[in-house]
Amino acid sequence: MPTPEESLAEAKRLSGLPPVVAVCGSTRFLAEMHEADLRETAAGRIVVKPACDPKTPHALWGDPDEAEALKIRLGELHRAKIRLADEVLVVGDHVGDSTRAEITYARSLGRPVRFTHPEADPDAPPGPATPR
Repeated sequence: MPTPEESLAEAKRLSGLPPVVAVCGSTRFLAEMHEADLRETAAGRIVVKPACDPKTPHALWGDPDEAEALKIRLGELHRAKIRLADEVLVVGDHVGDSTRAEITYARSLGRPVRFTHPEADPDAPPGPATPR
């Protein structure tokens, strides 16, 4: 019996869908995420990415209690986007705790992870030491 992930992959293959890319990264890189969305779309990929910037004032997260509940729901939704995706693209030159958790989750699912800034990969081997 195939797993749900295997069934989804087969359904996407049979329907002829183009590859799906989940964009991840800190919301401080929303402009870069938009640029990545444009480039990935132009390359023929379907893009899913964060749609909210909780640091920008908005009525949806104006109430602190609602904001915390929304943050949890958005995290669950983003993990669903990662499950839906064929690969993940991490945007930005900094990886914080939330993005690190998304990378770990994606890799646990066997999703390839690309970086706009490969040096930001928390699992990359350290580069050569810089001479002083």
